[in-house]
Amino acid sequence: MFLRLAGLTGLAALSLLGQQNDIEKLAPYYPTPESVVERMLKLGEVKPGDKVFDLGSGDGRVVIMAAQKFGADATGIEMDADLYKQSMERIKSLGLDKKARIIRGDIAKQDYSSATVLTVYLLPSSNDKIRPLLEKQLRKGTRIVSHDFMFKDWTPVKEEHIEDDGEGRSHTLYLYIVK
Repeated sequence: MFLRLAGLTGLAALSLLGQQNDIEKLAPYYPTPESVVERMLKLGEVKPGDKVFDLGSGDGRVVIMAAQKFGADATGIEMDADLYKQSMERIKSLGLDKKARIIRGDIAKQDYSSATVLTVYLLPSSNDKIRPLLEKQLRKGTRIVSHDFMFKDWTPVKEEHIEDDGEGRSHTLYLYIVK
C-alpha cells in the first residue's frame, strides 16, 4: 500500500501518523525499493575496498547489495530485533557473512570513523540529531548518501531525482562529501 497523508509520502507521512514517537527510534521502517538502493550505492561510488555503513538498516537490503553487487565491506545498524534477525539470516543464507553484518544497536552510539561511505534514510529531525556525531567522526572524503531528506547546514555536492522507482514513487538522493 502506498501511503499518502497531507500531501506527504513515505517516511514523512508515517512520521505524521506518530509511528516514530519511540524516543530511541530515529525513523519508522519504510523499505527503500531495490532500484533506489542501487542508485544510492552508485551515487556514493561504492566499490570494492569501501567500508559502507547503513544507518537504520531495516531488512539489510543496502548492506546486502553493497557487499554482493559492489564488493564493499558493509555494516548496517538496526535496533529492531526482528529486522536485525531477518537481515542477519539473509546475509548468512547468501554466504555474505565475511563482507556484510548488522549491528543491533542505536545508530547514535556507534563508531563510524572507518567509513568511506555512509547511507541514511532517516527523518530530517533524525539527520539533525546524528549530524554532530558524523561531523566529529567521519574522515575527509567520506561520502554520505541521504535518501529523500537533506542534512541541515550541509550542501550536497550532487542531487539525483528519481521520477519513478518502478512502484510509482519519486525520490531524491543527496550526496555529501566530508571536507
